[in-house]
Amino acid sequence: MNLRLDTKLLLGFAGAVAVLLLSGAAALLSIRGLQRQTQQVQHTYQVIQETDAVNAILRDAQTGVRGYRLTGDTVFLRTYKNAVRQLPALQAQVQRLSQGHPTQQARLDSLRDMVALEFRALRPLGNPDASLSHSDLLTALNTDRLTMRAARIIFRRVKAEELRLLGQRTASQGMFEHATPLVVGGTGILALLLVGWLLWRITRELRDNQRLQAELAGVNADVARRIGAIRDLAEQVVRGDYTVKIADAATDGLGDLAALLNRMTQSLDQSFEALAQRNRELDQFAYVASHDLKAPLRGIATLVKWLDEEHAAEFSPEVRTYFDQIKGRLGRLEDLINGLLAYARVGRGARPPALTDVAALLREAADLVVPAAFALDLAPGLPTFRTDRLGLQQVFTNLLDNAVKYHGPGPGRIAVRCRDADGHYEFRVEDDGPGIAPAHHQKIFQLFQTLRDRHTPESTGIGLSIVKKIVEEQPGTIRVESARGQGATFIFTWPREAARVAAAPPADATLNPALALLS
Repeated sequence: MNLRLDTKLLLGFAGAVAVLLLSGAAALLSIRGLQRQTQQVQHTYQVIQETDAVNAILRDAQTGVRGYRLTGDTVFLRTYKNAVRQLPALQAQVQRLSQGHPTQQARLDSLRDMVALEFRALRPLGNPDASLSHSDLLTALNTDRLTMRAARIIFRRVKAEELRLLGQRTASQGMFEHATPLVVGGTGILALLLVGWLLWRITRELRDNQRLQAELAGVNADVARRIGAIRDLAEQVVRGDYTVKIADAATDGLGDLAALLNRMTQSLDQSFEALAQRNRELDQFAYVASHDLKAPLRGIATLVKWLDEEHAAEFSPEVRTYFDQIKGRLGRLEDLINGLLAYARVGRGARPPALTDVAALLREAADLVVPAAFALDLAPGLPTFRTDRLGLQQVFTNLLDNAVKYHGPGPGRIAVRCRDADGHYEFRVEDDGPGIAPAHHQKIFQLFQTLRDRHTPESTGIGLSIVKKIVEEQPGTIRVESARGQGATFIFTWPREAARVAAAPPADATLNPALALLS
């Protein structure tokens, strides 16, 4: 089974840790067993010592009382009184130490009874104020002798049992004393062997990895070279060179990718050549539309003007109405031709960005399309930045003229605001006109869509389409917020930095912005 190096290391360390834990557990159990046996041996010695102390104090009490009776000296009673004071605590200590051994507990209970009986026999003998007859004295002494004999028998049995336990526990202690060093040493040697094997495995794996890394370094260098060639091809394509090719005949994935990129650049070269041809044809169409179509239109307009100047007095009111409609239709047709040319030319023709003062640009646009009866409110802090100045001027000119055209008679107010919005400037052009119903918010940006009667001379339905196209070419977005009777606010975003080369507007739209507006 082939495992990764990190998996092998993990398994090896896990095994080593498991063995170390097991060996540590075995050593700990052995040491604890040795400690337990040692504690039990010490406990047995303590029980024997405490039992001997009880026996000795009891004998001292008997000796003190008999010495007093033989000599009449009360000094001997000190031993008896000390025994009365000390024996209860010693007996309780022996009783506590013997807990868990029912046989010893029973013997100690009997011993406690014998001690109590002995003290009842000694109490009158050790009382100086007690007057005992000869028979009472003999009876008390005989009771004392028999009680002490019974107590000594119990003492011997208790001590014999403790000595038996001492022998067993000493043997177990010796076994653990010999086994514990063997267990600790054996587990330590096993752990060392396992760690040594693990180090040997790690060293071998590291050598293999170093060899593989050397091989991979060579492969990576070759791949980096080939990827560099692909990157160079991409950079050439970005700069507009679609004839570049990659010389990579390998049959692996990168070789297949190089072949695909070569075919892609060839296809792009052909496609852009075809696009260039279409642009040339479009330029030719624009020339024809601006000259060949507008020439007869100007001729008709001239004839209409001559008729109006030379025969105006001969026109009846009905003919005058028809005649004015003809002039309006001719003006609308010229506006449509200019608007179509302006829309087709947006985004074509390179123009470098220029430093633009938005406040000054708005005042220039207002001089062209905003009458004196209107108030233009420019927010403070309008930015100055490098951008497509003429494109931005055309957007503002169209929006200002659109606000004036839809306002109706009388004075009006137009406000322009700006805020920084995540890498873009967001401009707001607000007016106090009649407003636009929400149902028409998307319609007004479509080509040839107008909210006025199409027979109105100014209604071409192209102006806001041009604005939308210019803004989206930057790139940016535009929308309108409005309700009927509440004015309209056109909101569009414009990049803070010139990320692309903007397109030059057509000459007709630049010289006469009012021709490219939504009517």
